[in-house]
Amino acid sequence: MTRPAPASDGDGPRLGIEDIRAARTRLDGAPDVVKRTPVEYSRSLSELVGGAVHLKMEHLQWTGSFKPRGAYNAIAQLADEDGARPVVAASAGNHAQGVALAGTELGVDVTIVMPKTAPQTKIDATAGYGAEVVLEGRDFRGAMDHARSLVDGTDAAFIHAYDDPDIVAGQGTLGLELYEDCPTLDTVVVPIGGGGLVSGVATALSHVAPDVRVVGVQAEGAATVPDSLDKGAPHTVADVDTVADGIATGGISALTYDHIADHVDQVVTVTDDEISRAVLVLLERAKQVVEGAGAASVAALLGDDLDVADETVVPLLSGGNLDMTMLRTIVTHALTEREQLIRLRIRIDDEPGKMEEIAGVIADHGANIRTVRHDREVEDLTIGEAYLDFHIQTSGHEQTARIVTGMEERGYAVTRLN
Repeated sequence: MTRPAPASDGDGPRLGIEDIRAARTRLDGAPDVVKRTPVEYSRSLSELVGGAVHLKMEHLQWTGSFKPRGAYNAIAQLADEDGARPVVAASAGNHAQGVALAGTELGVDVTIVMPKTAPQTKIDATAGYGAEVVLEGRDFRGAMDHARSLVDGTDAAFIHAYDDPDIVAGQGTLGLELYEDCPTLDTVVVPIGGGGLVSGVATALSHVAPDVRVVGVQAEGAATVPDSLDKGAPHTVADVDTVADGIATGGISALTYDHIADHVDQVVTVTDDEISRAVLVLLERAKQVVEGAGAASVAALLGDDLDVADETVVPLLSGGNLDMTMLRTIVTHALTEREQLIRLRIRIDDEPGKMEEIAGVIADHGANIRTVRHDREVEDLTIGEAYLDFHIQTSGHEQTARIVTGMEERGYAVTRLN
């Protein structure tokens, strides 16, 4: 959808280019927390979308995401004003690691509340950066409520993942970087969770390159920005459901709503299937491991709602902290969709030699049997019949079709189970 609404009321805090430039100066003094990440041309993606695609590879940041930019900018100013106050944050993973690294570098005590469903790799990484990790709540909102309760009545500062001008200013340094590295930029595509990244990037570009189109992307199962823009105010959803856990916040803030409404030109949504395909394309074509949230920008490029033909476009790869269990889930789903992992059920006379014959057909066509199950306890079978359920790895649709045809030519009834 194209930007349809003005800012909510105009009374909230507004971010200026001077705030983003000041943040950049702070980050320049902390090279062990934030580094300048590369922008690399992708020939494969360019051919797929018909434009010149340059990847902003922020998943190569020290913690694997853009989050230390905002975290360091916010905590550094607290440390300057109030000394080494302890800080508390809530996060499903990437903000947690950013706050942990930034706080440790600045010599402050850090407590991070993460939902009980957070990937173990992100929990371990957060603790490894020096934070005390508390697991509470089944989702981001539950973790957020508990984190706020830890701050009440103490001198600790709460570091919000996106509802903080200093956080947004830090994220906005990405906008300055990518324009300097790709001055021919026409369109930038930015994943949206709570909106801090897209708000900062869009604000920066609105000053240094106002003609650049800024497109935000949300996962369909956590899309709150389209409704928010339609209603003229931030809108939340009670339940989120997406493989892109890094953008599954379930809402944006008044601060980020205002900046999105003012500076973001278009917001599109992508499905989990599209995100899974993008993760796999980045693995195969760009040789990059990117988490679902970070791959959402590429998913939008590969979808039908965004036209970048003949443009220079930069999708932000915002994070690379992909849990290996989730990677297996995503890759398995994508390979199944491509018909490279298939399940076939073959009805047979239950007698010696049948499994060998069918396995021979599969082998003759160069496919690999991963598992096979012999099932006799099915109601529609007659006495003396059985099912053989094969899980097969193929090269794709054409090889699968040849295998099925080969079995049918031998008189077997074949059913696709996926």
